[in-house]
Amino acid sequence: MMPVFKSSRREFTFGPWKLTAARTHIIKSSEAERLAEELHMPCVPEMMFGDNVLRIQHESLFGIEFNATDALRCVNNSQGMVKVACAEEWQESRSEPEHTKEVVNPYDWTYTTDYKGTLLGDTIKLKVSATTEHIDTEKLKAREQIMFFEEVLLFEDELHDHGVSSLSVKIRVMPSSFFVLLRFFLRVDGVLIRMNDTRLYHEADKRYMLREYTSRESKISSLKHVPPPLFTDPNEIAQYLPVKENICEKLEFPEDLHPESAAAPEGT
Repeated sequence: MMPVFKSSRREFTFGPWKLTAARTHIIKSSEAERLAEELHMPCVPEMMFGDNVLRIQHESLFGIEFNATDALRCVNNSQGMVKVACAEEWQESRSEPEHTKEVVNPYDWTYTTDYKGTLLGDTIKLKVSATTEHIDTEKLKAREQIMFFEEVLLFEDELHDHGVSSLSVKIRVMPSSFFVLLRFFLRVDGVLIRMNDTRLYHEADKRYMLREYTSRESKISSLKHVPPPLFTDPNEIAQYLPVKENICEKLEFPEDLHPESAAAPEGT
């Protein structure tokens, strides 16, 4: 049986920013079928929260949000086929030539996505550019009052009992800044663990946000020195996964924005 999720919608104002976290039930089967057809997938994740969203919107209507549908649009269906651990045994047990060596369908059944958020705004948007500036993790470690916190699950799938694929996003708001972590976590039992993290950080006195995307991955066979119980804990296993890709970006506010409208006074 699918777990029951209680619907909720929470909002928080951080200076000129309106932060919204909406959580509700998984989409109906008819909607899931329509969405799968639109995305050219045989099916969407079994727990697809199509109406869940974390939105960060400026009073001038530009901003960024995180939702499941746009995340699935970033799934690459032309590559990344992953065989399950029992694939060879499954193949050896069948001598008929019509049986394929691939257990998976011709789409990325792991739902691996490099989604980094959806930019908001019709006439003005955040300007994205590469940067060498990194998020100051030491500032995040500082003891500051947490004024607002929310975590929103966007999708999850147990991969036909071969592991788990999930995407979730959480936000933490302090008096001087806010921090967002969007995490895609994949574990294919006996095969690999993959983690794509997008971190978003904004300090109230800055006219930009910093966004860092980090992709980590390791074959299970390379993790023999790691206690297996850690395989199910993204926070613990992350340190053992080699970094495959790292992208640092600056999301700058529109140039014609009034300075006083760009910042949030401390304690707002």
